[in-house]
Amino acid sequence: MKHIKKVFVAIALVIGMTSVMQAQDSKIAHINTQALVEAMPSYVAANAELEKAQKSYQAQLTEMKTELQKTSERYGREVNEQTDETNLARQKEVQETLQQINTYEQNAYTKLRQQEQELLKPILEKARVTIQKVARAKGYQFVLDSTPGAAGVIMADGYDLMADVKADLGI
Repeated sequence: MKHIKKVFVAIALVIGMTSVMQAQDSKIAHINTQALVEAMPSYVAANAELEKAQKSYQAQLTEMKTELQKTSERYGREVNEQTDETNLARQKEVQETLQQINTYEQNAYTKLRQQEQELLKPILEKARVTIQKVARAKGYQFVLDSTPGAAGVIMADGYDLMADVKADLGI
């Protein structure tokens, strides 16, 4: 979810940080974009889909490792009954299978990250657009992201757009 925090920072910058010092009488609001996104039903659904995919990859990986373990144990028991040539071939087979497992694991991780980006991009965009829409409707020129750790913004006062944005999103 490191991507999400980076996107939240970008949203805060896009929404209003470009010229905060420009006008002293500017209306400024804040919103915790991370909490907003996590409250969106589409985010919950995307997270469930990602967890399902992750469990599927993990199950396949576990099955592959279990099969390799069984094969290795069997080859270990039969080592004295086989020729050196056969044992070398088996050793090579185990190493190749281990490499296949490692490749599968790396590919699964890459696919999960790509799927995460594909699923979250429209959700984050919808949050950004809705924040802008609500802020404009309420007359706010700037919206700061009050997500803890986002761009170092700590809110003491100011209007929190969360309820308005959630209402606009129907959540």
